[in-house]
Amino acid sequence: QVQLVESGGGLVQAGGSLRLSCAASGRTASRHAMGWFRQTPGKEREFVAVIAWSGGRTYCADSVKGRFTISRDNARNTVYLQMNSLKPEDTAVYYCAAYRSEFGLLLPQRVSQFLYWGQGTQVSVSS
Repeated sequence: QVQLVESGGGLVQAGGSLRLSCAASGRTASRHAMGWFRQTPGKEREFVAVIAWSGGRTYCADSVKGRFTISRDNARNTVYLQMNSLKPEDTAVYYCAAYRSEFGLLLPQRVSQFLYWGQGTQVSVSS
């Protein structure tokens, strides 16, 4: 069992930056690939970024590539999403999620592949 709590959301002007944090707890928290997703009202949850359990590999969606960076500190059981050059279309509720299996080499990107989810944090970008 893994529990996830996101923080760091807020209101920012276009071109600004935010850093989201996801604090994980549970015996196996550091052993799972971790992802960030986002969702706006009436739309499906969208993949943003994923990081391997070791932190050695990452992948970002094309829409955020070059602007967002995912990282993790397993000693602190925390995953981060650094968001730079924010655009109004980045406005959404951002969710942290843990992959359903421990260890492994996959960089999952589908909602169905993640078993544990946080409650979400709102990011609003004004034009």
